[in-house]
Amino acid sequence: MAGEVTERHYESLADRAYHELRDQLILLDIPPGSVINEARLALELGIGRTPIREGLKKLEQDHLVVSYPRRGTFATPVDITDLADISELRQVLEPVAAARAARHARPELRAQLAAKAEQIGAMAQELADGRSLMEYDLEVHRLIYRAAGNPHIEETLVRLDNLATRIWCLVLDRLPAVAAHIHEHVDLLRAIVDHDAERAAALAGRHVARFEESVRQVL
Repeated sequence: MAGEVTERHYESLADRAYHELRDQLILLDIPPGSVINEARLALELGIGRTPIREGLKKLEQDHLVVSYPRRGTFATPVDITDLADISELRQVLEPVAAARAARHARPELRAQLAAKAEQIGAMAQELADGRSLMEYDLEVHRLIYRAAGNPHIEETLVRLDNLATRIWCLVLDRLPAVAAHIHEHVDLLRAIVDHDAERAAALAGRHVARFEESVRQVL
């Protein structure tokens, strides 16, 4: 991922399959509605088909793939009508996560958040491609959710943000101000680093609202 602060460590081959396929599905590298070819994926990832199947079972729980008896497994379609439902939940939970992160983030995570703020702040907006911007967005949100220190909030928000990002990627070529949206993270991250829970919550809520508004403008 663009500018990742830390190297990802996998608990198992199934865990690796899950995370790598998850991001391919989120960023639409695996197109919505396409068939999931287990043999091809096993070859691409250099692992057996059993870990692939285990990863796909978890991805089905995330609503990123769907399996049909005797037909196979497919990437789920991206349903634009889900945007309102997803945003409704994120408007509640994103400010909670940001405020918790400001209050409770461990020092090593607070350092990662500060480094990510500097990295995005120094990024030349006009030079950033859409794919890199989506990767930055995913990385920032996942860092904040982790820093919140509540695994239930983290799991829920990761799942919601994944689905929101799929919608965003579907209309990415029609959005004029994606880089500016990513740069909004700088103030949010700095509020968290500065232990300013109230400001972090307000910025997180505003960020989600602007995301929904920007997508709706091009639908």
